[in-house]
Amino acid sequence: MTVRLATADDAAVIGRLLHDFNVEFGDPTPAPAVLAARIAQIMATDDTQVLLSERDTAIGVAVLRFRPSLWSPALECYLAELYIVPEVRGTGLGRELLNAATAAARTHGADYMDLGTAETDTVARHLYESAGFSRTEGRPDGPVNFYYEREL
Repeated sequence: MTVRLATADDAAVIGRLLHDFNVEFGDPTPAPAVLAARIAQIMATDDTQVLLSERDTAIGVAVLRFRPSLWSPALECYLAELYIVPEVRGTGLGRELLNAATAAARTHGADYMDLGTAETDTVARHLYESAGFSRTEGRPDGPVNFYYEREL
């Protein structure tokens, strides 16, 4: 597998992967073409990078969103999406993509990464926790973090 920084030319592939991700988990989703147009638009800014995992064809995607940090002069990185197609899960490719995403975030100037995932997505939670992400605040015995969202 190779992992590379996506370009605007990859927008259709990224749109399809993000659409498939939402469909697989029963989340509402725009059509792949709508997602492709949106991802092309936001990739044109310096605050978003997309990584593609490929093995002859695209098998995974990671979307990184950057923002200035309040706590350090570096950037923070929000891992907005991480998806590996079901056919190749369980082979270490998700970990490889996650490692590439953290390396890309560091290279882009981030010193912190956060993400959100569902309590029911135990496979993703295991991956993130085994890669050093914590679901507690501050220290290992700190309070459990919660992620909230709301449409405006």
